[in-house]
Amino acid sequence: MNAKRLFLKSATALALAAALAAPAHAQQPEEVTYLLPAPAFLPAFGPWMMAQARGYYAAEGLKVNFVVAKGGVDVAKQVGAGNAPIGGAIGDTPIIARAQGIPVKAVAVLGGKSLTQLVVHADKGINGPKDLKGRTVTTMAYQDTTFFSLQGMLASAGLTKNDVEAQAAGPAGVWQLFAAGKADAMAAVPDWIVSAQQSGAKVKIFSSDDYFKSMAQAILASDETIQKRPELVQKLVRATLKGMQDIMQDPAGAARDYVKAVPQHKGKEEYIEAVFRLYNTYVYPGQKAFGAMDPDRLAAVQKFYVKEGIVLKETPVDDLYTNRFVR
Repeated sequence: MNAKRLFLKSATALALAAALAAPAHAQQPEEVTYLLPAPAFLPAFGPWMMAQARGYYAAEGLKVNFVVAKGGVDVAKQVGAGNAPIGGAIGDTPIIARAQGIPVKAVAVLGGKSLTQLVVHADKGINGPKDLKGRTVTTMAYQDTTFFSLQGMLASAGLTKNDVEAQAAGPAGVWQLFAAGKADAMAAVPDWIVSAQQSGAKVKIFSSDDYFKSMAQAILASDETIQKRPELVQKLVRATLKGMQDIMQDPAGAARDYVKAVPQHKGKEEYIEAVFRLYNTYVYPGQKAFGAMDPDRLAAVQKFYVKEGIVLKETPVDDLYTNRFVR
């Protein structure tokens, strides 16, 4: 009996030692719900899909399940209510959310420039926002950040939304109406620009940054999650930024792996690479620290939002973001 007890005791000790010595990836991964403002297969979410496809989330000990919400503000509401620990939106979104009492912050920004660009037909004689007066411009929705960015670009030329014929056309209609010649311009993200080009449209692209410095995509977390689960936020930020960095360093290779991981784009490597290259030109560059929020830029956007009545009051800028998870 003593020998049996000694054997069992030794076996238990060995099992415990083995468990402690096992690498992190051998442990059961933590399942995490990650909210996205639109379907995950859209090329705009390339960094997230790259992080998933190349195992960056798994290397952090996470199993990420992407769930689609009803836009960025809905992501903020769900994250703020604790229904998900993390979500994706636009860097502007905490301005709108905090004004509504939703306790969320941007914990990383995927790029130093604006997600939205002004795109016009090359033969329409439009050379910037000043030439949009009386023109038809498509945008995704009147309560979407693409439209707010358009308003900012118009304001730089002394124009308002009432000086153009703005059409809220939805994510497909934005570029389809433009490509069909039914609109003179569109407030567009890179995905739509390439779609219009591949449909035969000859375009000129005006960077929003030259007129109104709106924001790129962002990762949002609630105040409670930041306080109670900072290690989880850090892992998600680190892995997602690796996905973005891969696209910046090798858009062709990233496009190949992206298409393998996202079956909706099978055979569309050329399209995805073109989209990634536009992100590399117009959205991702310009950050002093990789993934960091620029508080001056954020403050300027908020002042415009208040001026235009998009939100009723300013929130202290430090309540809108944190750069603690950006290394």
